[in-house]
Amino acid sequence: MSLEPQGAVSVLRVGNDRIDAAIAIQFKDRFRDITADVAGPVVLDLGRVTFLDSSGLGAVVAARKLLGPDRALELAALSPAVEKVMQLTRMNTVFPIHDTVADALTAHGVAPAA
Repeated sequence: MSLEPQGAVSVLRVGNDRIDAAIAIQFKDRFRDITADVAGPVVLDLGRVTFLDSSGLGAVVAARKLLGPDRALELAALSPAVEKVMQLTRMNTVFPIHDTVADALTAHGVAPAA
């Protein structure tokens, strides 16, 4: 994972193609460590993630809780498979979901980096 500050928003890019039982705990720990010192909403760029199982979904939900009630976790660039998981579990009603990271930034009034 890598964190890129974009104005008042932080973009957290996931480098793995899977978030599953094998890496769910590492995902949560890394998320906590990397977002501990940033303020404002976090956009989780899932553009590289092609597989998300129930453990991975639990890790994403746990990440949202780690930010606390005053900071939003938004999702961007979902693959069709990940989008299907979000719809089947109705997590698409819990998380703001954007087609692209640029769309998420625009929603916050931040011009995407060129």
